[in-house]
Amino acid sequence: MELFLSASDPRPMYQQIVDQVTAKVMAGDWAPGQSLPSIRELAAASRVSVITVRRAYEDLERAGVIATRQGKGSVVAERSDLPTALMHEELRRQLEALLAIAARLGLTRAELQRLLDQADDPSADPGTPKGPTP
Repeated sequence: MELFLSASDPRPMYQQIVDQVTAKVMAGDWAPGQSLPSIRELAAASRVSVITVRRAYEDLERAGVIATRQGKGSVVAERSDLPTALMHEELRRQLEALLAIAARLGLTRAELQRLLDQADDPSADPGTPKGPTP
């Protein structure tokens, strides 16, 4: 259960832990019910404070990614749909970001749809935006 935390990453260390654990669960690398290292073990292995790891675990538990059992430690939440649910949540976040950028560019829904269609078409030239057809 290696996590790669970087002091040069602009995200706080606890967020790096949250993001990496979530990504591993989403990818199916960590199965439901799989034990996570204790807070102290992960803190020592990652060279971060216990408080940092505790905050990450609390965020992960609030998000439903992990479950903590008193006296037994933390495990990946035992939901068979968890990877799919996490991917749907990530897609929702990405769509919100896409819509925010489109709004800042002043794109209409039709223009945004055209760009989505172009992105989905492997034969389209991504460097040449298509204008309205005459």
